[in-house]
Order: sequence, then structure tokens, then C-alpha cells
Amino acid sequence: MTLAPAHPLVLIGAIAPLGDAGRTSAIVKAPTPGPWRIGQTGLEGDAQADLKHHGGPEKALHHYAFDHYAPWRAEIGDAAALAAPGAFGENLSTSGWTEETVRLGDVIRFGSALLQVSQGRQPCFKLNLRFGLRDMAARVQRSGRTGWYYRVLQEGVAQEGDALALIERPCPDWPLARLSRLLYRDTRDREGLAAMAALPQLAEGWRALAQRRLDTGKTENWSARLYGRQRQS
Repeated sequence: MTLAPAHPLVLIGAIAPLGDAGRTSAIVKAPTPGPWRIGQTGLEGDAQADLKHHGGPEKALHHYAFDHYAPWRAEIGDAAALAAPGAFGENLSTSGWTEETVRLGDVIRFGSALLQVSQGRQPCFKLNLRFGLRDMAARVQRSGRTGWYYRVLQEGVAQEGDALALIERPCPDWPLARLSRLLYRDTRDREGLAAMAALPQLAEGWRALAQRRLDTGKTENWSARLYGRQRQS
């Protein structure tokens, strides 16, 4: 195991208006001091506006690499949202952990809580509203700089100064970048999809997605997720 401990910035957010179409979101997160209580559905005090697509046991906490902020500035300029961590709705912000170095199923200790990497993030159109770019979600998807989610194996409390520490790696051959490539680039790799569908550590929704592709031979339409319902034709 080669993932060095990381001291995260911990962020939470409240539901607030987003954009000018009457939508709401808790995508805007801000640093909050510890101690942090971590339950089955995430950090105490954090919120999600759309509980159908966000939050829940398999998406209890969202982690995004601060390492990605510089590449985003190079690509889209000094967007106001990039001024500080929290631009992508992340609850945990670190340097040194990325989709290339973190594996599906990694078990992480944070204080007295145990977290497990459950899936990557499927970016949605609310990123477009957050950044004022009509295709920001699509850019995030193409880049592979998506972030990832944790399920909570053991509820607990983390304190200021506690590090995220890798304690178990059941899927050493499954960096999150590999999952991203199967989902968005090598969408008809049947061998890879079959292996993905058989991973018990993977969130049920993603295993089902891989199985549907195998059964139907079709890749799902991403337009509603990436651009909102109004983009469907």
C-alpha cells in the first residue's frame, strides 16, 4: 500500500439557490472546524438538495483532490469558484490523493470512523451552474478529475489534526481512473465491464450499470445528467 496519510480540509454546505432557474443545491461547501461527527449518510451538518442523485449511504462523503485546481485554472481561467477548496461540492479536500492513486474499496480511517471508497463521481449539470460554463460537467467527465465517494463502515468522530489513513486495499488493480475509463471512454470493453459488474466493493448502482451495458450492448445517454433536462431532444 503506497497511499501516504493525508490531512484533509473538511467542508460542509447548506441548501441554497443555484443559478437563475429556481434550482437549489448544497454544492457550495465551506471549511468547518472539528470535531466532525460522521454517520452513515455523511458529515453531521452537511446537506444535499437532491437526495435522489446525491447523498445516501453509498455517497456519504465526497472527496476531491486539491491537486486538480491548478489544471482547472489552466483550462478555464481564474474562475471565482476555484478561489478556495469547495468548488466541486467536496466534503474532503487533500493534496496527494487522486483518481490514479486511490483504489476502489480502499478502507480509510479518519479519527474513529472507517470509510470505504465506493465509487467515482458522475458529474452533473449543477457544475455548469456553479462555474457559469454550459459544459463544465462534460469537461469534468472527460478529464477524469471527478472525485470519489465513501460509504461509512463505522460511524465515528474525527478531530482537528486527524489524518486520512489507508488501512486496507482489497482491490489493488482498480484505481478509480480505471473505472472512469470504462464508464466514459472504453464503454464497450466487455471484459472490463464484466469484471466491474463482479466487484462486491463497488456501489450497487455502478455494478448494475455495467451489467446493463453487457446485457443490452448500449451505452446510456448522458445528456440529461450533463446538461439538464432541457437539453434532451
